[in-house]
Amino acid sequence: MGRLFGTDGARGVANTELSCELAMQIGRAAAIVLTKDTHHERPKVMIGLDTRISSEMLEAAITAGLCSVGADVLLLGVVPTPAVAFLVKKYNYDAGIMISASHNPCEYNGIKIFKGDGYKLPDKLEDEIEDIIFDERLRPQPVVGGKVGRVERSETALFDYVEHLKSTVEDCDFSHTRIALDCANGSSSVTAPELFMSLGALCDVFSASPDGININDKCGSTHMEQISDFVRTNGGCAAGFAFDGDADRLLAVDENGDLVDGDKIIAICAKYLKDEGKLANDTVVVTVMSNMGFFKFCEENNIKCEKTKVGDRYVLENMRENGNIIGGEQSGHVIFHDYASTGDGQVTALQLLKIMHKTGKKLSELASQMTKYPQVMKNVRVSAMGKARFNDNVEVKNAIESAEKRLGDNGRVLVRVSGTEPLVRVMLEGKDEKLIQKLCDEIAQVVESSLI
Repeated sequence: MGRLFGTDGARGVANTELSCELAMQIGRAAAIVLTKDTHHERPKVMIGLDTRISSEMLEAAITAGLCSVGADVLLLGVVPTPAVAFLVKKYNYDAGIMISASHNPCEYNGIKIFKGDGYKLPDKLEDEIEDIIFDERLRPQPVVGGKVGRVERSETALFDYVEHLKSTVEDCDFSHTRIALDCANGSSSVTAPELFMSLGALCDVFSASPDGININDKCGSTHMEQISDFVRTNGGCAAGFAFDGDADRLLAVDENGDLVDGDKIIAICAKYLKDEGKLANDTVVVTVMSNMGFFKFCEENNIKCEKTKVGDRYVLENMRENGNIIGGEQSGHVIFHDYASTGDGQVTALQLLKIMHKTGKKLSELASQMTKYPQVMKNVRVSAMGKARFNDNVEVKNAIESAEKRLGDNGRVLVRVSGTEPLVRVMLEGKDEKLIQKLCDEIAQVVESSLI
């Protein structure tokens, strides 16, 4: 059987691929693996969730699994994913679980697990959890009587998390700064308006009325049209910020409504930190998906750049191993390790506002420091078997090699399977936009016909 856990937890269509039975098993197994060395009288695990309709159903299943093996559970309610990462350490819990499928539509859901130190699980611990789920001989025995776990609801989680966010810009006053916020009808709906208004910002708020079904629906960081059009047509906004469903990623638009993606956000923040003498090792950490223009920007500004495979977990692993403090992905996962142990969209927005405030520069001016190379991407839906055959498929390899020869030193090709969806992602960059679009279409056609 394939791995349950991809690059960002276990994920699938709720109630079919990610069933209540599986969620209960994950809860039981996670309790055993993550609470082996607990110093509490009973293991303590917290659970947060996003706003999709299936989240409470899965919360109940995971809670049942945890309690059935003697773990006490603290329910945080609707919170951003980075809130779980922060609170599990602040509250001194053994583990934290977030129920969310991030930027995916409402029919999907997922389970992300954090250790007591606030970091996502390494592959080794995920493998141990999977072993227990798939091997009946390893499954824990249920407890009885007074050993069954208890369930409580937190009354302070949102307050404590928002206070932490405010502390990351405690020397800034954003009074009279007008911004637009797109909360994706997700987790940031319960934190972002209060957070930014409490810091003095004047906020135009969109997509902050979740109904269980409208999360990420034509809104948020995967649909930038709404916030871009608003900023462009209304005027007066210093920036627009769009979160994804669980608020661990952010994309922005400048005062003209033009996109400021993760690469540009990292470039802005890294250069500011370097100019202030605060960029550890003069280094940023990004994935191989970052734009060629980002790497050129780093060269021009004497910033070292570490590259990892795709996934913010791998960026963070590199940062922790080497003592680097900023890294992330083009998609908007940005990690400020001084403030967070995972990507945090609201921390990212606050740091951009802080830099604008400290430098007196508009976001468009800051973003213009980096020039993007033209980039095209296609997501090709494939079968589960096709996804598994990707690495060994000769037709796909030949198509990629042919495109690379035609581009030479004037571009690059990156084709990879998605870690969270049944997709193969085809990405090309280069100076000639018409050529890379043509080559992208050709590779996508080969992928589609070869991996059905």
